[in-house]
Amino acid sequence: MAIQASDIEGSRIGQIRTSPDLAPRQRRAMGEDPRRGQVLTTKVGLQMPAGMSFDDWEKAGRQLSGIVDSSSWWLGDWLVYGKDHYTDRYQRGIRAAGLQYQTLRNYAWVSRRFDFSRRRGALSFQHHAELASLPHEEQEAWLDRAEQRKWTTKQLRSAIRAAREDEAQVRMPAEPTRRLEVPGSRLQWWHKAAEQAGVDFERWVLVTLDSAAKEALEALEELEKLEEDGHGPAELEGPAEPGGPARSDRPAITA
Repeated sequence: MAIQASDIEGSRIGQIRTSPDLAPRQRRAMGEDPRRGQVLTTKVGLQMPAGMSFDDWEKAGRQLSGIVDSSSWWLGDWLVYGKDHYTDRYQRGIRAAGLQYQTLRNYAWVSRRFDFSRRRGALSFQHHAELASLPHEEQEAWLDRAEQRKWTTKQLRSAIRAAREDEAQVRMPAEPTRRLEVPGSRLQWWHKAAEQAGVDFERWVLVTLDSAAKEALEALEELEKLEEDGHGPAELEGPAEPGGPARSDRPAITA
């Protein structure tokens, strides 16, 4: 298929041919519509010929998809050129073109991350966008895999996520698994308490243990603070009388 474009009454119209080009010098029948069998793209829509075959419809879809994907590269390269050559004026060009700067900036970022020679025609712009933040070597490795295995963008994203998770597990040392033996009667008691509190049993256990740990650590910190101030356990108790219990010259400390 081939694309032809022309200006008709101020609107840009492209022609996507869905049938083989006519042979050289082959003349059309008199009165035949020159656009017959073509998909016409206009600024406000797509015009398709009546009776289009499924194969032609499918080919047109592939070509349209390619145009949309290529336009991301085109716009990205366009903005990169503008920023490099017209630093003080490229914003004016964006406004004149009626384009969204944030979208263009994303396109430009991907375009800068992949030189022309590194872009894979068999893969979409979005494939490259998924890899743009990676180092050069990793980009090439993932592009090779995606191209060889014909991955969709979603499959590429899933493969990258799985690889990251595997790397994290390798880096993280395995913790020994310990099993706590608890009598059944106590488990029933704890389940009842969780139901009374209106929370999930596992959450109740975690919250209860966290609370107990917090209280124990706070008590330990308070004791360490007293010892640092010179009020350790030996000073809290008075000197012991011979044959008698220790006495305290200070008020008793109660919890």
